Amino acid sequence: MDGAFLDWALEAFSGYVAADELYEGLYCVLSVVDNRQYKRMLDKVLDHDPNHADMTAFLWRLKEALDARALALKGITTDGSALYPEPIREVFGEVPHQLCTFHVIAALVKGGLSAVASERKRLATATPKLKRGRPSSKDKAARRLAHKSTSMQEKIRDVFEGRFLFVKRQLTPSERKRLLRITCGLPHLRKLREIMEHIYALFDRRCRTPTALGKLKKLRHWVKRFRWIGDTLKKVFSPNLDKALTFLDDKLLPATSNAVERGNRRHRKMQKSVYRIRSKVCLEGRIALDMLRESRAEARYQTTQALHQARRGHT
Repeated sequence: MDGAFLDWALEAFSGYVAADELYEGLYCVLSVVDNRQYKRMLDKVLDHDPNHADMTAFLWRLKEALDARALALKGITTDGSALYPEPIREVFGEVPHQLCTFHVIAALVKGGLSAVASERKRLATATPKLKRGRPSSKDKAARRLAHKSTSMQEKIRDVFEGRFLFVKRQLTPSERKRLLRITCGLPHLRKLREIMEHIYALFDRRCRTPTALGKLKKLRHWVKRFRWIGDTLKKVFSPNLDKALTFLDDKLLPATSNAVERGNRRHRKMQKSVYRIRSKVCLEGRIALDMLRESRAEARYQTTQALHQARRGHT
């Protein structure tokens, strides 16, 4: 079935693939999917964690299949794992290698939320400690401290409830107005929101990769100035962010590895169900059945439509 299935999977090959690994119990499933046709082309089940040798051998299988059909690889998309760069360079040379922007942005969003959380902790530490009971009406200093403590607690609550506003990609006018109210007296949090907006602007397809890398260089200098952020946005200095901007020079190169997630959706649903004993043979059989079902989907649809038309004509 392997040769016939590859002929079907590569008959309308787009030239762009996505590679990923799926961990299921004690096993790891390597897969390569056409990143525009959403067809799974190759897979391999390992009974150990993959290494560079496993990934190199798997990519050589892909290259041999493409060479046998006189097809060329135009781009490959992976996540931020260190498994891929060296094997891809060894097997395919200088083919464009795009890191999934979803994984990169998710790490940056997590860093932004960590920065907001650290600011909440700072506000909680700065909240004045009050004595037990209600302050006396004659003790003006105690009443001022009580009022300050109440206002700071309200500020901490507002920052927590509106934490998503600091990392959301686009804000509505009402959300932007709410953000300005929350950050009143907290200008550094407004700067954090500006940093996140500049990060999202890097992935705008209206500019080329060299332009985006120039913007990234300025952004990194800007982030260094704000020492209070600390390590929360250290992902801004990661080389993965540079590699995630490769797709800007090729409009056909997908920015994310959504194709792999579609191909693995049945397995991810299976992981959420009741745990059962898995074996390498069982996994290979499940994947082969899914690939066979996918390859016959078009013919199955045509057969169903023909039966419906024949039934309507008969009645």
